[in-house]
Amino acid sequence: MNAEIIAVGSELLTPQRTDTNSLYLTSQLNGLGVEVVGKSIVGDHAARLEAAVRLAAARSEILLLTGGLGPTEDDLTREAVAAAFGLKLLFRGDIAAAIERRFARMGRRMAEVNRRQAHVIEGAEVLSNDVGTAPGQWLRHGNGVVALLPGPPAELHPMFERECLPRLRDWLPRQVIETRVLRVTGMPESDLDQLISPHYKRFENPVTTILAAPGDLQIHFRARCETVEEASALLQQASGPIEELLGDRVYSRDGQPLEAVVGELLRRRKATLSVAESCTGGLLAERITSVPGSSDYFLGGFLTYTDRMKQSVLGVAEELIKEHSAVSGPVAEAMAEAARRLTGADFSLSVTGYAGPGGGSAESPAGAVWIGLGEASGCEARRFNFLGDRDRVRRLAVQAALEMLRRKLL
Repeated sequence: MNAEIIAVGSELLTPQRTDTNSLYLTSQLNGLGVEVVGKSIVGDHAARLEAAVRLAAARSEILLLTGGLGPTEDDLTREAVAAAFGLKLLFRGDIAAAIERRFARMGRRMAEVNRRQAHVIEGAEVLSNDVGTAPGQWLRHGNGVVALLPGPPAELHPMFERECLPRLRDWLPRQVIETRVLRVTGMPESDLDQLISPHYKRFENPVTTILAAPGDLQIHFRARCETVEEASALLQQASGPIEELLGDRVYSRDGQPLEAVVGELLRRRKATLSVAESCTGGLLAERITSVPGSSDYFLGGFLTYTDRMKQSVLGVAEELIKEHSAVSGPVAEAMAEAARRLTGADFSLSVTGYAGPGGGSAESPAGAVWIGLGEASGCEARRFNFLGDRDRVRRLAVQAALEMLRRKLL
């Protein structure tokens, strides 16, 4: 069975508010083997919301609505859902009395407008709200269900777990969703898809999706079956040959990011690492230290943004910078060697380049980056030419540096 989620509220259509409820609900539904096939945000407009409910309920067996259950005139979810199914709204005196008692416990008098929250769609079950005043509603329609849930996460989460999950478990057929994630770096998305698409297109289940970030590609396989064993077998059938095609370009088979994989390789070798950064401004060290336990292998780093700092902190020779420029292979090697020498690390990484949009030259334009890698046997440096804005160039440089080290450790 499939599900759709409608987030209700004009505030969610502004840049100031983000719909996080749908992420939580998607996670909960996936745990039941339910695929979320559609999400939408609808403002406080009765006709638009009614149309969205009618369309979603016709396409999917499960429809969850969040928000629009408050007491004010722009809280229209109850009315829109009732209209979509041609049902009446019935006033429940017991709910109004419960809301009034809640206000009394807070030492307040209930406003007359709160009586709107005591209207229940004909045939719906009431979902209790222990945190707020807005009760939820559970409605069967044809072969499907609709749940009306409050918008505040502090109210929605406990209501869904207490009221909706048990109902869904009792109603749903046996099904599971299992996922596998391969992470790849060092190749363009188009090259990756061209290489693996002839294989994954053979499968409707699992579904294969490629997600791209600067320098990092994720291949997601999602299998939906009656049992975990069936899903796992399908995942292996789909992902195994792709792993063989990609070889060592796959750096992670469990979704772990590159910095965590590199950290584990260092830990296994009982090796240590230090860095010297220029154009990345500390991003490389930040990625490395974002991994819990990175103090096991990361000793520290140097942020030498100017030529003078490269000379005074790292001891890079002034003549070397004058002869080759600060963005060059010799300077990248000198930075890496200095970082290793000064910290006593087994390995070191350095980054120097033109992040842009300004700077650079005809020979080394914006986006030109040199990455150095040092170890006891010597240093090496590689030049990269990255395209994109300043942020993208810096992130690509960090990813390339970590990948250089991963391959060295392998």
